[in-house]
Amino acid sequence: MSTTSHHLSPAFPGRAPWGTAGKLRAWQEAAMDRYLQSQPRDFLAVATPGAGKTTFALTLASWLLHHHVVQQITVVAPTEHLKTQWAEAAARIGIRLDPEYSAGPVGRNYHGVAVTYAGVGVRPMLHRNRCEQRKTLVILDEIHHAGDSRSWGEACLEAFEPATRRLALTGTPFRSDTNPIPFVVYEEGNDGIRRSSADYTYGYGNALGDGVVRPVIFLSYSGNMRWRTKAGDEVAARLGEPMTKDATAQAWRTALDPRGEWMPNVLGAADRRLTEIRRGIPDAGGLVIAADQDSARAYAKLLKEITGHRATVVLSDDAGSSKRIDEFTASEDRWMVAVRMVSEGVDVPRLAVGVYATTISTPLFFAQAVGRFVRSRRRGETASVFLPTIPALLGFAHEMEVERDHVLDKPKPEGEEDPYAESEKELAEAEKQQDEDTGDQDELPFEALESDAVFDRVVYEGAEFGMQAHPGSEEEQDYLGIPGLLEPDQVQMLLQKRQARQIAHSRKKPAEDADLLELPADRRPVVTHRELMELRKELNSLVGAYVHQSGKPHGVIHTELRRVCGGPPSAEATPGQIRQRIAKVREWATRMK
Repeated sequence: MSTTSHHLSPAFPGRAPWGTAGKLRAWQEAAMDRYLQSQPRDFLAVATPGAGKTTFALTLASWLLHHHVVQQITVVAPTEHLKTQWAEAAARIGIRLDPEYSAGPVGRNYHGVAVTYAGVGVRPMLHRNRCEQRKTLVILDEIHHAGDSRSWGEACLEAFEPATRRLALTGTPFRSDTNPIPFVVYEEGNDGIRRSSADYTYGYGNALGDGVVRPVIFLSYSGNMRWRTKAGDEVAARLGEPMTKDATAQAWRTALDPRGEWMPNVLGAADRRLTEIRRGIPDAGGLVIAADQDSARAYAKLLKEITGHRATVVLSDDAGSSKRIDEFTASEDRWMVAVRMVSEGVDVPRLAVGVYATTISTPLFFAQAVGRFVRSRRRGETASVFLPTIPALLGFAHEMEVERDHVLDKPKPEGEEDPYAESEKELAEAEKQQDEDTGDQDELPFEALESDAVFDRVVYEGAEFGMQAHPGSEEEQDYLGIPGLLEPDQVQMLLQKRQARQIAHSRKKPAEDADLLELPADRRPVVTHRELMELRKELNSLVGAYVHQSGKPHGVIHTELRRVCGGPPSAEATPGQIRQRIAKVREWATRMK
C-alpha cells in the first residue's frame, strides 16, 4: 500500500487518532485494495461517522491524480462548512481545492473544487462541462443528500454523468423515503425488494471493535410532564409511559421547554458528566442539539447559569457559524449549542458529551447526531449522550450497531407500521439547512405548564442498566461519575456493579422512602401505546381461552390475576404488570392440562 499513500498524513482533518500514525487504518487499506483491484467507475463506501471516510477518499484521490487516471477533482458536500473542511483537509496532503468556486475556469493552482449539493442543483451544466473537458473524479460526500429532492438528484445525474470516476461516501446508508440515489447500485433480493449495494462497508460495530470509534453511553431521563391542549384541557403524563403518538410528542416538547425543570436538570447532569470526562480528557467538550433558535439561546443561557461560562451558539450554516465552530474546535471551552441542521456538519473531535434536545425522531438524523461524538482520538475514550425516555430514541440507541441499506421498495405489512417509514416531511425537517420557524408549533397546539426530571436508565451496547434516581442524588452520580477513559468491557462491568449497588441500597430503604419505581431498567421496558394495546389484547385472548378451560367467568379470572400479581385493573396496568399476568394465566392453563 506504500504506493497509495506516498505522502499522506493519516487523519484529515485534525489530529491522528490513536494507533493510526504513519499508516492507513486497516479498513481504509482494505477499501483501497478493493478499489484498485477492479478500478470501477462508481464506488460506494459506507463507513460509520468518525471512521475516516475523508482520509480514504483523499488517499484514493491522490492515487488517481498521481497515476494520471484523472486530471481534476470535484468534491460535493452537504453544507458550506463541510466543503471548506474538505478543502482544508485536502490542502494538508497537497491537493488544492477551491471552496469558493462559483463559475468560470478554475485557477491554475487548483486541482479542483469543493461545492455543495445545492450549488450543483443551481448550475448542473456548469459542472457537466467541466467533467467533459477534463478527466474528473467526483467525490459525493454523504450521498444520501442527493436523494433529498428530485431536483438535486436530477442535477447530480446531469452534472456528473460524464465523470471519469465517481466515489460516493455515506455514514448513514438508510433513508426513510424511496427516492433512488444517483450513482448507487440497487440489487433485488429474494423477497423482490431492491436495496442499495455498497462496494465496501465499515459499520459502527466493526469500528468499535477496532477501537476506531468511541463506545457510546446513552443516559436516559424520564419525569412528569404537564401541559394544556388547544381545547384547554390539562394533561399530565410521565415520559416513557405508553401514550398515543400525539401525547408522546406533546410530553416530549414539554420536557424540552427551557422554562420547565427537565432541561435545567438534564443540562446540569450532562455538565457533571463532562466534568468527570475532563479529568482524563482535559479538552473534552459538549454539544446540545436544539430544535430552533429560541430554544438554542435559552439553553445557552441555562448553561451559563450552570457553569459560569458562556456557551458557543451556532444558529445557521453561514460563514459566521463556520468561524464559531472552528474557534470552539480549537479551544477548550465546555459547551456548544447548535440548531439541529448543524449536527451533520459539525466535525469537532473533542466532543464527548451530547444532549439530544430536539423532537426529530428519524433514524437517519439520530445516527448523524450521535456520529458527532464517536470520533476516537486515543484509546479508551467514551462518548455520553443524554436523551429523554422516548421509545423511538431508546430503540435507535439499542440499534447503533445495526447496518441498513437504502430500500427502494417497502411493502407495508398488513396492520403494522414500518418504524423506519417516516414521512418525507419529517426527514426533510431533519435535514433542513435553515432554522427558521418551521410552523411545527401549529400542528399540535399546546402550552407546556411544568416538568421535572428523573434519571431513568443507561443504554450501553444494547443492554440497559440502572434504577430510577432523583437529579443530584448519589444514585445518579454513580452513573455520571463513570470515568471517561475506559475500555468497552470495563464500561460494561462498571455499569453492572453500579446497578447491583443501587439494588442493594434500595432493599435497605424503608418502603415509604421508595417514591420512585424500584425496579432495574431491564425489568422496566419502555413500550409504545401500540405495543401496550397488543399486550392487553394478548392478555384478554389468553383469559378468554382460560374461560373455556376453567369454566370461570372473565371477571373472576381478571380479579384473581390482580390478587395474585398485584396492581390495578388491566386498563391501568403497566406493561410489566400485564406481562406478569400473561405469564401467570399461561401457568394456570398448563397446570390444568
